[in-house]
Amino acid sequence: MTWAFVIQTTVSALAILGLVALAGWARIAAPRPPLDAAAARAVLAEEFPDSRIGAVWIAADGRAAVARAGEEALIVWLRGDDYVARQAPWSALATAQVSAGTARLAFHDVAAPAARLAVGALAPWPPALEALTLEAGA
Repeated sequence: MTWAFVIQTTVSALAILGLVALAGWARIAAPRPPLDAAAARAVLAEEFPDSRIGAVWIAADGRAAVARAGEEALIVWLRGDDYVARQAPWSALATAQVSAGTARLAFHDVAAPAARLAVGALAPWPPALEALTLEAGA
């Protein structure tokens, strides 16, 4: 093994580590417009193609949505560049920790351990979708 090989390999490894560190530090995410009812339904339909989506609750900041499909809650929220989707029993929404304008749902999943949903006057928690479901005819 020549010194030229060792130096070239070391410099290449340092350059790669530097680029990985820069990408991790920057966390540059693609801008996403806030969800509205149509956009939320589109994301939910893509993530849960076999589910019959009822009424949709949209978070106060437009970065998350919850829909009811029978006794299941379909939850999508923005994490980084894309939406993360999880489903949980509808009754699990009552166990969310609510504080400082945020509802936190724990999923006990390494990839997405919890969802933080913005709540407010226009988006109270827990979502009262039963009345909306009846209006939508679902």
